[in-house]
Amino acid sequence: MKITLEHIGRRYNREWIFRDLNTSFLQGSSYAVLGRNGSGKSTLLQLIAGSLTPSEGTVCYYDAGKPVDGNNIFNHISIAAPYLELIEEFTLSELIDFHFSFKTYRKELDAKAVIELLGFERSKNKPLKYFSSGMKQRSKLALAFCADTPVLLLDEPTSNLDAEGVSWYLNLISGFAQDRLVIVCSNQEHEYSFCGSHIHIADYK
Repeated sequence: MKITLEHIGRRYNREWIFRDLNTSFLQGSSYAVLGRNGSGKSTLLQLIAGSLTPSEGTVCYYDAGKPVDGNNIFNHISIAAPYLELIEEFTLSELIDFHFSFKTYRKELDAKAVIELLGFERSKNKPLKYFSSGMKQRSKLALAFCADTPVLLLDEPTSNLDAEGVSWYLNLISGFAQDRLVIVCSNQEHEYSFCGSHIHIADYK
């Protein structure tokens, strides 16, 4: 999988959040998008995910060298972010079943394995509205990492996680990210320390 940004810019009203960003992301590599809070990291990630359109420029997707229609890119992408809402009336088991009615499990995984990976066996039948913010964030990460997609987009992935949760996240990276295109939006070094390439949003103001 390859994602190319060509002269990408995004503005709100008359203010440019970033402009003339040109880069390519390749599967098998990890990238960090860096900048202070409010700098436009999340906006860029949503452009890459196809949930926002650029004010100028083009986002191009390629799978095995062949163009992918942007309307179908959701089949190739998993995303985890603090601002993504969960259906809180669902139990954890129901959430997993619902999510994987749209996505395919990575090899040798199933609902039971996802629950075990989370360590939430005793909470699998609990409605998500009773989960702590940390449990909800871990659930979002598990859904993204365990889906069989070539692209993994992570926005502030350890938000609401304690030290144990951060260690759990880094283990996910080690076990489930090696063969994927990974983009991490962050201003916390422990979240992106494994990334080989850095993009600083401030360079495109």
